[in-house]
Amino acid sequence: MNDFLLDFWTRAPFVFWTFVFFVFGAVVGSFLNVCIYRMPRELSLVSPPSQCPKCQFAIPWRLNMPILSWLLLRGKCRQCAEPISPRYIGVELLTGLAFLCCWLAFGEQSTPGVLLAAIWSFVLAGLITATFIDFEHFIIPDEITLGGVAVGFLVSAALPSLHGLENATASLTASGLGILVGGGSVLAVLQLGKWFFGKTTVPLEKEDIAIFTESALHLPDEVIPYEDIFFRNSDTLRFHANRLELIDRCHTNVDVALSPKQLVIGDESFDPETITYLKADADEMVIPREAMGFGDVKFMAGIGAFVGWQGALFSLMASAVVGAVVGVSLLAIGRKDWSDRLPYGPYISLAAVIWIFFGEDIMAAWLPEPAPLPGFSPLGQVGLEQPGL
Repeated sequence: MNDFLLDFWTRAPFVFWTFVFFVFGAVVGSFLNVCIYRMPRELSLVSPPSQCPKCQFAIPWRLNMPILSWLLLRGKCRQCAEPISPRYIGVELLTGLAFLCCWLAFGEQSTPGVLLAAIWSFVLAGLITATFIDFEHFIIPDEITLGGVAVGFLVSAALPSLHGLENATASLTASGLGILVGGGSVLAVLQLGKWFFGKTTVPLEKEDIAIFTESALHLPDEVIPYEDIFFRNSDTLRFHANRLELIDRCHTNVDVALSPKQLVIGDESFDPETITYLKADADEMVIPREAMGFGDVKFMAGIGAFVGWQGALFSLMASAVVGAVVGVSLLAIGRKDWSDRLPYGPYISLAAVIWIFFGEDIMAAWLPEPAPLPGFSPLGQVGLEQPGL
């Protein structure tokens, strides 16, 4: 079987696999669009099949061809003429190009070469999905982050060449170190950010309502998962409620303090697990804030599982530079305020992509080979006759 596969890879023209990787990447990109829309909304990825979000028109396969269908339909639903976001064709084209680049960079006409190109292609597919979800929802689903940790660790055992190694044990060690260094470094940054930027005051306009559900705080302009608010048991969200509504009672003009272990309303104390719904009318809220969300910790750990500890460190440093440049630029042109949140996942993704394609060159520049000492020869002392020379 292996001889057949090797013969098949060898005989197929290079341009054939180049075309296959691009087309398959575009097909994967079509599925990524489903993931980007449904995963943050906790919807099934398989049911219902692709449909228009406005008129629920079930899209047949002939109208669901990557890139081509969007162009033929001129970016509109065939049933209701609702505009289809350019993001759909953008993700399909971007994923196709990502797969193509992986083939050109890592692919060889051999079974290991194709496998390595395929693995990096799907890593880039995960980065693309995480980037678009984080841009829109400020979250990175656990299916991508924790799933990346598990898959990266297992793939490292099966394909040591992922880390440029030949031994499965050494490859697993590289992956494990990448997970620890990747997640640990971001965790350290998060802790430092907590010391310097521990809280933020969010003003609420008149008649704006804040709603606390079982999983998130719903503000008028955004939804904040509790894991991005309460990283520690000591983290406390505070506000003075003009009116506070629970399922079975109502309070007016009362101070409220919410932490992971306790909800204090005036002089009363409750277990937050027993309160499934809370609606508040307040002028402002003081919310615990992190430099990054905990999802970024898991995301970097997942990336580290594939790129090792050197790639994880580079991704952290490079993403910080890119994030700072983008943040300052947005502030300078008035597109963002100091209190606005910025998604950090896209910058980590960009840094990881740079490492994936240029990691060897970066390592060579980062840790160049030491020059031989003057008067020293690796074969022996200078001036001595060497056997066989």
